[in-house]
Amino acid sequence: MAYAYLFKYIIIGDTGVGKSCLLLQFTDKRFQPVHDLTIGVEFGARMITIDGKQIKLQIWDTAGQESFRSITRSYYRGAAGALLVYDITRRDTFNHLTTWLEDARQHSNSNMVIMLIGNKRHLLIQQKKFMKKFKKESLTLIMRQMALKLALSMLLLMQHMQAGAAAVESVLLS
Repeated sequence: MAYAYLFKYIIIGDTGVGKSCLLLQFTDKRFQPVHDLTIGVEFGARMITIDGKQIKLQIWDTAGQESFRSITRSYYRGAAGALLVYDITRRDTFNHLTTWLEDARQHSNSNMVIMLIGNKRHLLIQQKKFMKKFKKESLTLIMRQMALKLALSMLLLMQHMQAGAAAVESVLLS
């Protein structure tokens, strides 16, 4: 099929953040939750239409392991954009974003567009659904998620506990 424009994009980020799943979802419109580690790079393409013009998008999925970084760097050349992916359930992948961003800026042209993607949101949604169901089935529980690292969280936790205990006591005494 003929196309008016060709754009190259690369997907970068730590290993296990879902880069290959992102490629598969975009090119084949399917989700595969488990995927083998990418060795070097994987490639996919898709035609899209914008303003009546056919555009071919080449997507290069790069390996996230440090040992493949030199291979990854060669794929920045000629890229119109990069999808910088991290796993929202793994803080370490967020912490490594600066390194990936510096690497992208150093090895690409200055006009390359970079989009940050926080992936695996579905895992947080699943967790929330599970918590709602568990709470519904366990009517006597008070459920909260928080960072106990913070003193304010501990204070809020104790306030919720006290409010719950007071409510139970009021029911028992009536």
